[in-house]
Amino acid sequence: MADPRILVLIPARMAATRLPGKPLLDIAGEPMVVHVLRRAIEADIGNVAVATDAAEIAAAVTAAGGKAVMTRPDHPSGSDRIFEAATTLDPHRKAEIVVNLQGDFPTITPDTIRAVLPPLDDPAVDIATLASEIHTEEESLNPNVVKAVGSPITSQRLRALYFTRATAPFGDGPRYHHIGLYAYRRAALERFVRLPPSPLEQQEKLEQLRALEAGMRIDVTIVGAVPRGVDTPADLETARRILAKS
Repeated sequence: MADPRILVLIPARMAATRLPGKPLLDIAGEPMVVHVLRRAIEADIGNVAVATDAAEIAAAVTAAGGKAVMTRPDHPSGSDRIFEAATTLDPHRKAEIVVNLQGDFPTITPDTIRAVLPPLDDPAVDIATLASEIHTEEESLNPNVVKAVGSPITSQRLRALYFTRATAPFGDGPRYHHIGLYAYRRAALERFVRLPPSPLEQQEKLEQLRALEAGMRIDVTIVGAVPRGVDTPADLETARRILAKS
């Protein structure tokens, strides 16, 4: 049964540069954002809503039986959007954990969503996220693949030291492809969105570095595969093929 202490929020906006109107693009008969919504509901970890600034996205979510919350159009990031949505949906602060699930992961599995939570069993952890081991040189060298660099805690968990678009760490040993799914303690999210952008965040164009530079602890669960994000027309066709078979 969904835990009322956990709020799963899916930020979605129409203004994607490479795929305009991305959340509403049809995949196997349903808008992309609805596929993500269904996976989040199937994960059954908490209350689920889509946070959007677009009435047409809200209408599609509502038509599919989901909950949508309207947010300001000028948020600089998904983290800011989910913070506003959490404040609106949960003004009495019953939710202790806020999960930020990107709306362009239509093939993500419920198990992968659930995997983000265990690091928060440790009270020292502020933010939890995911990564998967890299197995190809192309992935290691690709600056669009963000690498999570961390100290192993167990075989399935790292304490994050850095995130980078570079090929890192150097030398023999595993490298990890970061997956942009986050679970925040409520207080950590509130602190994060109030911090100014940090130098390394601006240099690498990676928002999570703001938290590390501020001394916040991020732990990473290692999962078996990277969910396929949809950023290009080719990605969209791949997602359509995958979900047409399911």
